[in-house]
Amino acid sequence: MSLRQLLAATALTLAAGPALAEFALDSRYQDADGDLIADIPADPAQLVDPDTLIFAYTPVEDPAVYAEAWADFITHMETVTGKKVQFFPIDSNAAQIEAMRAGRLHIAGFNTGSNPLAVACAGFRPFAMMAAKDGSFGYEMEIITYPGSGIEKVEDIKGQKLAFTAETSNSGFKAPSALLASVYGLKSGTDYEPVFSGKHDNSILGVANKDYPAAAIANSVMVRMIERDVIKADQVTSIYKSETFPTTGYGVAHNLTPELQDKIKEGFFSFNWEGSSLAAEFSKSGEEQFIPISFKDNWSVIRQIDEATGVSYACQ
Repeated sequence: MSLRQLLAATALTLAAGPALAEFALDSRYQDADGDLIADIPADPAQLVDPDTLIFAYTPVEDPAVYAEAWADFITHMETVTGKKVQFFPIDSNAAQIEAMRAGRLHIAGFNTGSNPLAVACAGFRPFAMMAAKDGSFGYEMEIITYPGSGIEKVEDIKGQKLAFTAETSNSGFKAPSALLASVYGLKSGTDYEPVFSGKHDNSILGVANKDYPAAAIANSVMVRMIERDVIKADQVTSIYKSETFPTTGYGVAHNLTPELQDKIKEGFFSFNWEGSSLAAEFSKSGEEQFIPISFKDNWSVIRQIDEATGVSYACQ
């Protein structure tokens, strides 16, 4: 079944249920130009130009690994912006969104599923995404198990535990939940027991070590873990692979000065990947450059999944 068919099936399944989600920004933000992201404030009093810029990468794996991976990029960003840039390790998607909403986070990479919530509730303005040298980008959601688990196809998950990552994750929760319910008739809490690991690497390690019989994960994370010898390829087996989704979106807080936002964009697109610590880590999953993105266009499919599954963008 294609992603388009999955969305249609999910929408039909939920049609008789609660009203579907509609994407809208929190009332504290404006979108006069209709690009679905918060406008930069016109009032200079609402703009900020901090001496130290705080950067956080989406919490998909061990933060210690990524502090080192982003080191060369941060040095470059400091040169371009003329400011100190500090890597801030985040342990949850919710904490990352709240940090930007509260003004404590200025530059971020939000994962695929939490991007819309960050845009709606935290004033996140995404503009970049990692891509391969040929411009291709994205990852697939896979449902994995371990050899000998007794699970050979998706239907075999019935009666078993299935590890998700977090409810804001696209591949770690939203997409597989929709898939299982609409295509396979498997309902969470009735036909299988959902458990939450918190991160993709936790789910992957859990399956590899036979702590979870199955898990829904982003395969780009799994590829990097295999390349780093965190797990062996033969410790896991895939029973489902989706179509390609957009990957982590990078951007800034909406209320940074326009000049600073321009410099940060320049920092992303002028970064030389060759021989860098960033390339050493992300080339394992095929990324070799930053490319421009549009939240309105590139995240359309994710907003459709959210709509079909009744996700709410209500901000607390």
